[in-house]
This record gives sequence, C-alpha cells and structure tokens, in this order.
Amino acid sequence: MTDQTDKPMPSASSSSGEAGSAAIVATSASAAPLASPDLALGQETLASYRSPDTLAVRGALEAILMVAPEPVSARAMATAIGVTEAHVDTLLRKLAREYESEPAPRGFQLREVAGGWRFYSHPRYATEVAAFVTAGQSNKLSVQALETLAVVAYKQPVTKAQVAAIRGVDVDSVLRTLETRGLVQHVGATPATGAALYGTTELFLERMGMNSLDELAPLAPYLPDDAQLEDIESELP
Repeated sequence: MTDQTDKPMPSASSSSGEAGSAAIVATSASAAPLASPDLALGQETLASYRSPDTLAVRGALEAILMVAPEPVSARAMATAIGVTEAHVDTLLRKLAREYESEPAPRGFQLREVAGGWRFYSHPRYATEVAAFVTAGQSNKLSVQALETLAVVAYKQPVTKAQVAAIRGVDVDSVLRTLETRGLVQHVGATPATGAALYGTTELFLERMGMNSLDELAPLAPYLPDDAQLEDIESELP
C-alpha cells in the first residue's frame, strides 16, 4: 500500500508557476476520504454480497490489489478472476465503502484513480507515513521542479520555451528531472517549428490521487490580488 504526497516574493514571470505549484500541493494534500456508505442494504442483497462465491471474488480482488504496482482497471481484474467487469466494479465500490465505514479506523483506503483501483494509506495517517517514508531520504521535488510541473500541468500541451518564458529561467534540466521521475512526457510537436510539446503522465495523476486533470485545484485562490499585481507591476523597469 502506498501513499502519494510528492513553494521567493513572486516576480511577474514566476507567479503563475508558483501559484500552480501551490494549487498542486493543495490538491494533493486535500484528497478527501470516500463518502460514507449507504448501509441500508436489503437482506437479499446483503446475503448475495456475503455468499461464498462473492467472498472468494472479494478475496481475489484484495490479493491482486495488494501486489499491484499501479492502479488496476476493473476490466483487468475481471479478466484475471474470470467474472464480469460489472460484478468487479460493484464489489470494488462496496469494498471501498466498507473499509471507510468500519468502526475501527482502517489505515488504508481503496481508491479509484487514473482509470484504475489501488490501495492507499489513509490521509489521516499522512504525518506518520511521511515520517516513515522520508526518514533518511531526500527524494522530494525541489521548489523549481514543483513550479515547472505546475506550469506543465496547467498549460499543457506546452513547449520548453513557453515554460521557460512563464518561469523566467531556463528549465531544461528541471524538465529532464521530471521526465526521469515519470511525471511529464513528450505529447507531440508544434506544427510550425516542430518544438516538443510536454504534458503530464498517468503517474502524475496517480501521485496526485486524481482521475483527470479536471480535478486540479483552481488557480484563482493562489494568484496575486489586484493590489499585489499593482505592486509587482510598479517594480518592473
């Protein structure tokens, strides 16, 4: 089970990147637990859910999810187990609700992200997990990398030159780092110049705990207000 918790006064050229990185961190930090389940199951439905065959499928799903290195689609699990995709989807959603509803707090959640399902450590234990994972390690993204990743996430598809223009610095090495980490990738080229276009990856969605880029936090709350913009503009030559 894994957890994913992968921000100087902004200049006019860097405020967009910093705002985006703050929004990305906020999106990741605010992943809400799944909604409480509707426990009013009919006796017939409950009996079916607890039948030996269903219990066997539940066990198989849990076993697959325990060893999955990335989110697994309901279709893939259905194929492996030999049942219908609809049955697997129903059981996965019931399992997710069941884990959240148990009186004794679970240390994990079953979540649907990046088009698949995977076990994640529960956000309520983020502090303890972060302390364990980062002990003796230094694998966090730098502020520069977070800002660059934010620009790519919010502006994609975007060229290296466009990212550099927004941040006001060269981003060649930072983009290479993000590519190495599997968070950004080439997604095409501009018709006019053939310049490489960059976008985020499925791993980015997985690390952020999102299904799509539509779930990115809005930038507005992190952008400078009118007074701050006037101060920034007044400092420009």
